[in-house]
Amino acid sequence: MKMKTLITGGTVVGPLGATPQDVLVDGETIAALYAPGAAAGVTADTVIDATGKYVVPGGVDVHTHMKLPFGGTFASDDFASGTKAAAWGGTTTIIDFAVQRTGEVVQDGLAAWHALADGNCAIDYGFHMIMGGVDDDALKAMDYLVAHEGVTSFKLFMAYPGVFYSDDGQILRAMQKATDNGALIMMHAENGIAIDVLAAQAVARGQTDPIYHGLTRPSALEGEATHRATVLAQVAGNTPLYFVHMSASEALAQVSAARSAGRNVFAETCPQYLYLTLEDQLGAPGFEGAKWVASPPLRPRDEPNRDRTHRDDLWRGLRTDDLAVVSTDHCPFCFKDQKELGLGDFTKIPNGMGTVEHRMDLVYQGVATGKLSLERWVETCSTTPARMFGLYPKKGVIQPGSDADIVLYDPRATTTISAATHHMNIDYSAWEGFEIAGKVETVLSRGSVVVADGAFHGRSGHGQFLRRGLSQYLR
Repeated sequence: MKMKTLITGGTVVGPLGATPQDVLVDGETIAALYAPGAAAGVTADTVIDATGKYVVPGGVDVHTHMKLPFGGTFASDDFASGTKAAAWGGTTTIIDFAVQRTGEVVQDGLAAWHALADGNCAIDYGFHMIMGGVDDDALKAMDYLVAHEGVTSFKLFMAYPGVFYSDDGQILRAMQKATDNGALIMMHAENGIAIDVLAAQAVARGQTDPIYHGLTRPSALEGEATHRATVLAQVAGNTPLYFVHMSASEALAQVSAARSAGRNVFAETCPQYLYLTLEDQLGAPGFEGAKWVASPPLRPRDEPNRDRTHRDDLWRGLRTDDLAVVSTDHCPFCFKDQKELGLGDFTKIPNGMGTVEHRMDLVYQGVATGKLSLERWVETCSTTPARMFGLYPKKGVIQPGSDADIVLYDPRATTTISAATHHMNIDYSAWEGFEIAGKVETVLSRGSVVVADGAFHGRSGHGQFLRRGLSQYLR
């Protein structure tokens, strides 16, 4: 039997503004919005008081890696623990990455990720497809996944030679296919060939501490790869191109130039690049910096001959829409036994950190400090991700007919991030001690309360697979 829930007294926030409204949920979808007082005669099974709270669409994190195999181990969050943690943090949809490696069948890789996720997710989920081996069969599979599987985005790597790397010819062929079938190409843009040379040289000199992971992946090589990818996309026919986890000013400048030329080029960044630095985290004493090893790396706090930091430019990119989305690249590895695989050799440290539980809070700090508007917070964390990846208006907006994925956010509350209290399956926090203004108070996923009163009320298996359409964000 369908249950009705009435959320009263809150301020509904979307990309176009913030309005005091009551929200009626009927079953799994939003049934109606009411001006204050207009819902007085409405009957509901449950009434939730949202007085003083923001009522925002559930977060959509379009970049997670649950149980990803990397560097001889696996990401420590699986789909059960990772989606539960996401719900705690106000994220009600993830899009994870199924994997095809060189020589493997694309459809087999997708089936393997379905097997990992099916029946285990606490929130709704979809898949991108990592293309680790672009050949004739893989190109045909792209058409099949778009037409029949609801997988409409494909990730390529300009980094990690011998693992996921695609050369320029492979990238061009995949982009040409995406131009034909309407898919979105996602790009990890770092010059992996040059990086491998620099890393090997550092190890040979005995420079093996975690900080050298960052020093051998300079921002110029992210900028170079970003430029090269935009040129290839132009040659392929203005292929829709989305850069993942952008960290560097040089890369952002290339995206800005392409967008100014009217091209379908987009980018995301992640909280770690907005707040953390090479010196303060990767450069922590001893092996401690391994906790923050990810690719691309954290960028320097200060650099010679620069009047702005990478972080300054990324925040500006969020305001100008050159950065359209904030995701997490959630790929946690425990410090004990996993990050420690790289003791004595930074090239063997598994790449990634855990943030899926904290994204909504961390980006909201931009609102609290005046860097972002309230509306832009919702736009970058919920609405644009849904539009970019073919989920809108089912996801990413509070309006009649949309899924009742709803977060009540208390702007007056404060919290402190800690491994002692987080819900991710990782033995440390990349954000230990961060003071947060604001708090996720209540979370609904398709009309069901999954977080409330400091407790988790959801269940594994509640989450449903989302077959996605083509991007709704193209020019």
